[in-house]
Amino acid sequence: MSVKIERHALAPAALSLANTHPILSSIYQARGIQSYEELQYELKGLLPFHRLYDIDNAAMIIADAIEQQERILIVGDFDADGATSTALAIRALRQFGAHEACYLVPNRFEYGYGLTPEIVEVALHMQPQLLITVDNGISSLAGVKAAKDAGIKVVVTDHHLAADELPNADAIVNPNQPACEFESKAACGCAVIFYVMTAVRIELRNRGWFVNRTEPNMAQFLDLLALASVADVVPLDKNNRILIDQGLKRIRAGKGIAGINALLKIAGKSAHNLVASDLGFAIGPRLNAAGRLDDMATGIECLLTDNDALAFQYAEELNSLNEERKNIERGMQQQAMTWLQSQRLAQFDHEAEHKHLPWGLCLHDPDWHQGVIGILASRIKDKVHRPVIAFANAELAAGLNTQEQLEQQEIKGSARSIPGLHIRDALDLIAKRRPEILTKFGGHAMAAGLSIKLKHYAEFQREFDQVCHELMTEDQLDQIILSDGELKPDDFNLNLAGMIKYAGPWGQQFPEPIFDGQFMIINQKIVGSNHLKLTLGIPGTQHCIDGIAFNIDLDEWTDESCQKITCAYQLDINEFRGMQSVQLMIRHIIKNDE
Repeated sequence: MSVKIERHALAPAALSLANTHPILSSIYQARGIQSYEELQYELKGLLPFHRLYDIDNAAMIIADAIEQQERILIVGDFDADGATSTALAIRALRQFGAHEACYLVPNRFEYGYGLTPEIVEVALHMQPQLLITVDNGISSLAGVKAAKDAGIKVVVTDHHLAADELPNADAIVNPNQPACEFESKAACGCAVIFYVMTAVRIELRNRGWFVNRTEPNMAQFLDLLALASVADVVPLDKNNRILIDQGLKRIRAGKGIAGINALLKIAGKSAHNLVASDLGFAIGPRLNAAGRLDDMATGIECLLTDNDALAFQYAEELNSLNEERKNIERGMQQQAMTWLQSQRLAQFDHEAEHKHLPWGLCLHDPDWHQGVIGILASRIKDKVHRPVIAFANAELAAGLNTQEQLEQQEIKGSARSIPGLHIRDALDLIAKRRPEILTKFGGHAMAAGLSIKLKHYAEFQREFDQVCHELMTEDQLDQIILSDGELKPDDFNLNLAGMIKYAGPWGQQFPEPIFDGQFMIINQKIVGSNHLKLTLGIPGTQHCIDGIAFNIDLDEWTDESCQKITCAYQLDINEFRGMQSVQLMIRHIIKNDE
């Protein structure tokens, strides 16, 4: 793999925005912004809920259940989007007056993903009259049928891509179902249930339900929406940017729920200067850790409680689980890299060995943890820059001990992709060609989950690599870092760094600005286990600036002979002992001395 730094292609005349720094104007233009209005993030700019197909039907079904005080069961998912979706649904229903609202999140290790017939069996013990899925359900044909056969009404709310056949639910709300004209196809699961609950509120209002009751303000749920949208890494179209921006403002103003505040506190983050990346790197992993290693109930309860002390207790549990997750991940990543090295694939930036690395890479170890393979796939993908699927064994059925029996073992995979390959479409192509190989699959463009039999692993490896060769070009295997250009010496200041920091929200497909330039190395040292701390000379000046590169290849920095580098970096603000200074958050380094 080679890494190239390229600059955004800009129109001859940069976008001019009133009262906007020219560098910010250029940054916005590079992200497709063409007017000042596209940067206005007031709530009035949100897409209307009625654009979602079948939402009026869903709202009537849910409103009927509330009026009749039926038992409503929310079936969620075990990641951050699923947890926030579940918490939002329960909070909204209870405020609407649904006294019999409860939730169930499948233990991923026992029941797998989504509304399966097995989880319906568990749900029956809770005696629901209405079942609402959040962040799942669009592919749950058998599960929905099982619930309907048991006499339970089912409303599916989801955002995952739909298959050719839809479940026979009483209502389906999903911007990615074929008949839906909702413009934001990038909405997360939490956004979908937010829109559904907004429609329910309107339906109840029209029925006179709130004449003697307090009508909830839906803005109170914006902090959950911001967290879900960032943690689920959805593309930041304008609708999602509005949701995130408004949610961040709510948290900064001290109006965030107890659980989010507790998670911020335990992560050492201040609510008053929160940015989107803090939600992604500080809160998201801690919340996800519950679903990865245990079950998501702890995370959901953290988001449901209004008791600060109890919220902090839950946050501590989530933090401990996240530390355990990191330890497990480190061991798995070391195993994966050792395997790559044993296959003479470690030096994938060398042309002679680059050609031996599959375009679609599959990894499997029977001892890997199911809940961590998604992170592992992402880490390896970042190192080799090609689609990666990491597999772990599912729970071994009792009595399986012979080789033939063990080959019936199901293995679960978590896939992560790169620009140029829609990973769910790739899996769909394999399923159409070899339906006997793929047991089940689902997901998005950049991430997906799947199950296969262990006996089919070698065949699947070949099929996946073949499909990647068909759907990709070789130059897409080179990692491209898009830069917003070179900064002038006077641009390295706190004012510009602060403007950039809060000019977002930044995220998927609306990335935080990256710049590039040449610097002289004044001083360098390794801090922590593998972080490179640099003091860099700013060209054309006598001034220096600090820089830090995380998780560098130690073999590349065993001596201090390099004096000049080109690097891609973010302009960052370092806070230490109450003092602020500008530093470079270095994303890639090229040695210029070689």
